[in-house]
Amino acid sequence: MKFILNTGRTIRQGKFTENKLGQGYAEETSRCYIHPLDLLELGIEEGENIMVTNVTGEVVLVALADEGLPKGMVFVPYGIHCNSVISPCTHGTGMPDYKIHEVEIAPTSEDRKTPTELLEQLGGVRYAGN
Repeated sequence: MKFILNTGRTIRQGKFTENKLGQGYAEETSRCYIHPLDLLELGIEEGENIMVTNVTGEVVLVALADEGLPKGMVFVPYGIHCNSVISPCTHGTGMPDYKIHEVEIAPTSEDRKTPTELLEQLGGVRYAGN
């Protein structure tokens, strides 16, 4: 099912900015907020993992209900997880678009990856002790 993805910061996310590889930040930034009626239509229960896909990439997130969102729109907090599906194109501004990306969402049995695992998937190297 297709949705419009918007991203932004959350208040809770601010608590964890000093440790962006920590569990609190990873949990907050791997959430996808969806209108409850969209969850129902997708056959997804709140707290289940979903696959968010578009032409840029794909990422597994946890689905959370949010009645404040319009149907057909989802929200993901800024972070490595949302960057997996945000186009790197900046249109000459030096900043990618973090709003109105078209994505497809489907249930998945795959596990969410940690920020470190996502970075390694992109070619990053884990330092000893991390």
